[in-house]
Amino acid sequence: MSKRDFYEVLGVSRGAEAAEIKRAYRSKAKALHPDHNSDNPDAEAQFKEVNEAYEVLKDAEKKAAYDRFGHAAFEGGMGGRGGGPGFGGGDFSSAFSDVFDDLFGDFMGQRGGRRRATRGADLRFNLRVTMEEAFSGIQKTINVPTAVACSACNGTGAEGGGEPATCPTCSGMGKVRAQQGFFTIERTCPTCSGMGQIIKNPCNTCGGQGRVERDRALNVNIPPGVETGTRIRLSGEGEAGMRGGPPGDLYIFVEIARHELFERDGINLYCRVPVSMTTAALGGTIEVPTIDGGRGRMQIPAGSQSGRQMRLRGKGMPPLRGNGVGDMFIELAVETPVNLTARQKELLREFDAMGENNNPESKSFFSSVKSFWDSMKG
Repeated sequence: MSKRDFYEVLGVSRGAEAAEIKRAYRSKAKALHPDHNSDNPDAEAQFKEVNEAYEVLKDAEKKAAYDRFGHAAFEGGMGGRGGGPGFGGGDFSSAFSDVFDDLFGDFMGQRGGRRRATRGADLRFNLRVTMEEAFSGIQKTINVPTAVACSACNGTGAEGGGEPATCPTCSGMGKVRAQQGFFTIERTCPTCSGMGQIIKNPCNTCGGQGRVERDRALNVNIPPGVETGTRIRLSGEGEAGMRGGPPGDLYIFVEIARHELFERDGINLYCRVPVSMTTAALGGTIEVPTIDGGRGRMQIPAGSQSGRQMRLRGKGMPPLRGNGVGDMFIELAVETPVNLTARQKELLREFDAMGENNNPESKSFFSSVKSFWDSMKG
């Protein structure tokens, strides 16, 4: 009897994501567990079929091989079924499977023995903070959706917190061996999926996984000086491991929100400040905001032009590591008057008529323009 398609066994489409495959497996395994189906003689075979399908589809590399070669990627033999020893009497599928296990077993932590407990996955959390919070540092409470240890079974996966039993197929090794010609082939145990243990009475809360999905509140200390892209690692705050395995880590990636007044470049801040035409022309004193909520006084020299930068030392951002503080640079933007009265317009025209030498930059520019046009005519 030919094997059913693994996607059909789990009831998912070929384009299903890992999370969807995992949910389907949990549902099927819980529904078909032999201990809950004593009146169904086919339950044990169906339960093993579901475990075998999940063993392949949960692994990205194995899934890719299955999508390409189907069952031939993991079954068959090199001489073990009707053929002679070596490569002459059979296909390459068994060899492919064995090489696959050898290559990726070490990487996945499955080689050389059982996998009683699996480390939880690392998690990423994107956190946005304000410029003021980045300046002073802050403690924030975040809610992280993650897998936590099941309290009903204390993370063991067994109802009531009982201990799992040794797998009878592999005697707790997580691997089974088969002789194929001159070779001894070692594969993941199909009964326990390499765990070395089985759970006879799975926990009703977590379905035997030893963990459940839940939002968890965490307090995070954001140090002064953080920038967009700063990564904060919280060891052991990631996803809980399978069946009591160690948890992964949580990585918090910081993003600084755009500020209404300030722009940041490293430890320096930039602030564009509009000044009136008269202040720019005659000079004067203005007050500017600082990131700490204070005020700074700036002396505007007479004749200042738009774009001129002035520095307030020590009013920038602190570095994330090290000592000292950056500076704040004020960029002047000379504002042209609007909504003028008739009298104001008259005064400006009188001023313009008397101001032959008041705009040296304009005079120099248009003199150059005249020379350019004259040279073009020539």
